[in-house]
Amino acid sequence: MDSRKPILVLALAGVALAAAPASAGTTKKVAVEDNFYLPAKVTVAPGTTVRWTWPESGGDVHDVKLGKGPKGVKEFQSEPGSSGFTYKKKLTKPGTYKIVCTLHEEMKMTITVKKKR
Repeated sequence: MDSRKPILVLALAGVALAAAPASAGTTKKVAVEDNFYLPAKVTVAPGTTVRWTWPESGGDVHDVKLGKGPKGVKEFQSEPGSSGFTYKKKLTKPGTYKIVCTLHEEMKMTITVKKKR
């Protein structure tokens, strides 16, 4: 057996890994439950996608709306959803994002996007 073959295979694997695209960012999952988001407070890095997921078993209809965010961030809002619905938003600007359900005023959460180091 040629002793150079394993080295060549490892070298090619290293080249393939180096050529692979960088991670597209992280995702933070938030559960949309009956009248609360879980967790209600999260801290993420810039570029994180927050994904809200409604339970498969159903429940009340809820939405996700930016009530207040960092200066210059455009308002966003999901469609109202229930059973198995998902909504995601990539947050890039550091600051505090206050999220509300427009159908249930007591349903709130806070997302803090930390500054890059």
